[in-house]
Amino acid sequence: MSGWIIILWLVGIFVVPFILGNLIASALKMRSESRRFGIVLMVLAFGMAPFINQLIHGHNLKDAFRLGIDLAGGTNLVYQADKEQAEASGKEISSSAMDELTRSIARRVNPSGTEEVTVRQVGEDRVEIIIPGADTDYVQAMKDKITRLGSLEFGVLAARHDRAHQNIIARAEQSDSDDVFDGTQRVATWLPVARIQAGDNQGQLKDVTGDPSVDVFREREVNGQTIREFLVIVSPPEQKIDGRYLVNSRPTFDENGGVAVSFTFNARGGFLFQNLTGQYQPKKDGQKYRLAAILDGSIHSAPSINAVISESGIISGSFTSEEVNELVSVLNAGALEIPLVKEPVSEYTISPLLGVDVQEKGIMAISVAAIAVLIFMVVYYWTAGIIADICLAVNVALVLGAMALIDATFTLPGLAGLVLTIGMAVDANVLIFERMREELNRSSSLRMAIQNGFGKAFSTILDANLTTLISAIILYAIGTDQVRGFAVTLFIGIIMSMFSALYVGRLMFDVLENKRLISASSLLGKSIIGKTNLDFLGKQWLATILSLVVIAGGMTALVSRGNDNLDIDFTGGSMVTFQFTDNPGIEDARAALEEQFGNDMALERLIVPTDNGAGEDQIFFRLRSKNQDRDEVASMVNEAFEASEFHLTKNSVEFGEITAIPEQSEEENAEAAPVDLFAGGNQVNLTFADEETLTAIQDRVIRSYAKLTETPLDSISEALFALKGTAGSGMEADESAVQRYSEMELKVASEISQDQLQETLVSMQERMANTPDFSEVNTFSSAVAGETQSKALLAILASLAAIIAYIWFRFSQIAFGLAAVVALVHDVLVVLGLVAIASMLSATPLGPVLQLTDFKINLPMIAAFLTIIGYSLNDTIVVFDRIREVRGKNPDITKEIINTSVNQTLSRTILTSLTTLLVVLILYFIGGEGLHGFAFCLVAGIFVGTYSTIFIANPVLLYAAQRRKPDA
Repeated sequence: MSGWIIILWLVGIFVVPFILGNLIASALKMRSESRRFGIVLMVLAFGMAPFINQLIHGHNLKDAFRLGIDLAGGTNLVYQADKEQAEASGKEISSSAMDELTRSIARRVNPSGTEEVTVRQVGEDRVEIIIPGADTDYVQAMKDKITRLGSLEFGVLAARHDRAHQNIIARAEQSDSDDVFDGTQRVATWLPVARIQAGDNQGQLKDVTGDPSVDVFREREVNGQTIREFLVIVSPPEQKIDGRYLVNSRPTFDENGGVAVSFTFNARGGFLFQNLTGQYQPKKDGQKYRLAAILDGSIHSAPSINAVISESGIISGSFTSEEVNELVSVLNAGALEIPLVKEPVSEYTISPLLGVDVQEKGIMAISVAAIAVLIFMVVYYWTAGIIADICLAVNVALVLGAMALIDATFTLPGLAGLVLTIGMAVDANVLIFERMREELNRSSSLRMAIQNGFGKAFSTILDANLTTLISAIILYAIGTDQVRGFAVTLFIGIIMSMFSALYVGRLMFDVLENKRLISASSLLGKSIIGKTNLDFLGKQWLATILSLVVIAGGMTALVSRGNDNLDIDFTGGSMVTFQFTDNPGIEDARAALEEQFGNDMALERLIVPTDNGAGEDQIFFRLRSKNQDRDEVASMVNEAFEASEFHLTKNSVEFGEITAIPEQSEEENAEAAPVDLFAGGNQVNLTFADEETLTAIQDRVIRSYAKLTETPLDSISEALFALKGTAGSGMEADESAVQRYSEMELKVASEISQDQLQETLVSMQERMANTPDFSEVNTFSSAVAGETQSKALLAILASLAAIIAYIWFRFSQIAFGLAAVVALVHDVLVVLGLVAIASMLSATPLGPVLQLTDFKINLPMIAAFLTIIGYSLNDTIVVFDRIREVRGKNPDITKEIINTSVNQTLSRTILTSLTTLLVVLILYFIGGEGLHGFAFCLVAGIFVGTYSTIFIANPVLLYAAQRRKPDA
């Protein structure tokens, strides 16, 4: 944005709200409140800025949000550095080496820099690649680009001032071929420039200065683009210098202080490089030769050769710092700075179709939950309920605005966090309203009731929300991208709910009271839960027995299931989702799969509505297996149904007649027409049953050709094949989606014969016929799974320790902290046991009635456990805060004090539990498969957390406090 636009935005956000606030305060004759009006309007303007910006530029409001791959479709890959290979080659896995590795991979998967692909380092020795909107075939092609060694070579550009080169140049310019031969030996080849520059020097290398006419180049038309190729002198095979000999390269400075590139070869590479550069030293008249750095058949740089270079040297030129970093990445990309383990240690792929379904169900759950809460608050609290609803709307708007402003990724657990925020945001309002009710029952004036309601509830709200923030921060520190999305949403939601309830809500109450628009009788309505005087602690032994029985039963179920309790992100394994052309029942599908997988599998049946319910539902089957080899899992799934009456959904290809591409005529050559790279080769039309991406099909063709010719995959150039989508056969869902086609035109270079092309296509056809289409793929290695388990356990323990410390600090007595933690441990154990029991009941007639499935404990469930800890603690702190208030200066905590406190806060406890339970029940029943296990834990956690606050935490507090009395 220009400077003036930025100034206008700043004025609109930080100045205009205070002007409007002053005007509103004047109109209401409340000039002393103008600053409060201004602050509220400023925060609202800040939150609405991303959406206003979208509207100004004519974009959809949804474009303000960045969706995670679980909502938009795509792939998340995590690769591990190969420590053994790194040590064997003398390379150290350092932060700088990992940075170079990350940049090298980014160049491979996103060479143009225009794709929405994220490449970043995670941990000390891993790299994460996020590819939005991609399907499994496209991802397979990207995986090959990530892990292949690449083809890095060094050569010398042909020079017109060299007499030995002049004959080669003459033959090259007279021939249509890419290669120039001297007898049977190849002596030169035409290679394209990797980066085409804009302007008059289009296609010229960045560091080549002077008149472009002195360079030996030609132009060709490739896929509708004109590219420039330079003639490169080729060394004999025994003298070829490639990436095998390069140890590393790094930025440095040349003798004139300019930025340059330093590189190092091993002994063999140094010997060869010394011979090459010694042969092409600068001439006496100052003319120099240029060294070409060639990666995957493209020239990325051609610096001048200034001196003899052996094992180490410097590439200098008129470089900028960015260009030096770029060249270092190119050199290191040929042979990755640190080798990678070929297979990703973690892979998560979901199709855009399933992503959209998850997205729609999440939005539906949010909408229904919000409406339910809004109605409940108005019905129960009347005028105060309307104020609470306005605060809730402000809260949601600010959360969404903050997420868009910081460009946070919305993930599926993040949507769950937003739903949970709606439920928990009501808690602050309930605390304030119930305090107001108490004050009004004491015959306080309306103004005093409002003042004391907010004042007395403030410390409780602060304590309850800060402890939940502790869980959110720890969750963010240890979580994956999806879990972090939940933590970020929860963190922002808690802060915004405190602002909306304590600041916006207070302002509205003050305005309505000042203008006599509310009265004590119309403010809160009638309480359904009257004054109680129940002896809760008198039931503690009964409660203890009940808890022990439930925990014992749950732990028995948990132990009996063993590793079946854990999802693949805790055990290692694969998860794949596939479809059938017909619709088998889940028992029929499970029986067929068990013949291949035995008991080492779990199967779910997913129903995805289409066309807003107008079309026929799509049925998916999701298989989980401890087998970590995705290709082996695919083969086993295919074999399971090969002889059955059910047919897996697979794509198929038909190809037409293979025709020769004519050689260019002498007239075309005489007219200097662009040279067709595939002249003399062959072409064929491909038709697919389902649309495919160009990248995925090119990968399939190359793999089939490699298998046919028994050629190493790394040594086959992609330039031998060109694919183009046929007009009218493509479909693009949105601007970020990968273009897909049902018809393509394939061209192959003249090096590949018609017979070889025919056999390659037949091989590809057979391969596709035997490979199921996977809508999503999720794989975890056992090493990562073990690390995930450790992190999850660490997160729970760290949360408990931090909570003890905070409560000890706030209540000045460790008994409160210990009582809270005992209740939290109780909650986690009970919910953990209920998950195991529910999983066992899912196979009984009770399962479908309660929508129980074979729940697996995964990272989103760990997020649920930490949320339960925060929610239960929130509940407990409300009671503890009232105990502190009722106790006053009394040094002792007695049974009567605790019972009185629980009875006084009972209405708040029940109301908050009801509203939050209403939200998570909606999430459980309509939130979709992705949130089902997460929501089940929350439903169980709310019941258990409310119970433990009353019957576990308070008895433990009494016992711990009385044990410390002699020390007082």
